[in-house]
Amino acid sequence: MWIVFIVTATGLFVADIKLSAGRAHEIGRKEAMLLCAFWILVASVFGVLTGYMLGFDRMVEFFTAYTIEYSLSMDNMFVFIMIFSYFSVPKKYQPKILTWGILGAVFMRLILIFAGVGLINKFHWLIYVFGGILILTAVKMLLHKDGDMDPGKNPLLKLLGKIMPIDKEASGGDFFVKKEVWHATPLFATLLVIETTDLVFAVDSIPAVLAISREPFIVYTSNVFAVVGLRSLYFLLASVMDLFRYLKYGIAIILFYVGVKMSISGYYKIDPLISLGVVLAILAASILLSVLIKNEVQAAKAE
Repeated sequence: MWIVFIVTATGLFVADIKLSAGRAHEIGRKEAMLLCAFWILVASVFGVLTGYMLGFDRMVEFFTAYTIEYSLSMDNMFVFIMIFSYFSVPKKYQPKILTWGILGAVFMRLILIFAGVGLINKFHWLIYVFGGILILTAVKMLLHKDGDMDPGKNPLLKLLGKIMPIDKEASGGDFFVKKEVWHATPLFATLLVIETTDLVFAVDSIPAVLAISREPFIVYTSNVFAVVGLRSLYFLLASVMDLFRYLKYGIAIILFYVGVKMSISGYYKIDPLISLGVVLAILAASILLSVLIKNEVQAAKAE
């Protein structure tokens, strides 16, 4: 199954890069929807194959972990929209930045996931620490105000400025330009901020997935299939942001539920199938609420 995963994920991601991200162009809503549907279909087929090879319980764990990771990624995408806006990155170059960002995220999460699984297996009490972190994150997300984050204050961005100058006037699609000396471009600065932001998000999302399964194969494959679909998800969400006004609250409730599930796992284990149903129901309710309230607001304005 590891061989199947590596061959499938690598082959499809390379093909996706060549067909879509390999050329500078703006990804429209139609292309984003097709790419999202494609990656969700691939993940679904892989999940069914996982069930066939490893059993029904592993399949449920995969789909639950994938759904949680994908839903958490939706909230991350709104932060990415703000980062691109801050650095004034043209839309035609955004796919390139997201592609390199995804590659970095895949390798970072490989290290974090295996480290997390190893720590929990060796120090079981850490599962309660992770559960507490998720609950605190959920509360913080509910109290968080949009726009609190300032990409310009990123510590790695400040470190980059000390290592080499940043050419704020560069307008091409390169990460570095050569003048008298090498200069970093706004595209590389954006990539650096996105990578560090994803690392922060991974600290929250990986414990959430570890609450569903402690099998490295399930945790990593569900993470990767969710992460490689982020580029298309970003452009889809950017075009329909109004439909996800209350998604943040739904994601916070999911994190709270998963944190509680992890915290009580030593005393009571919740069936993975129930967890999958709860996560899907919360997501559907938050999106439905966003749509209904939007329609009511539009109707009130029309009157």
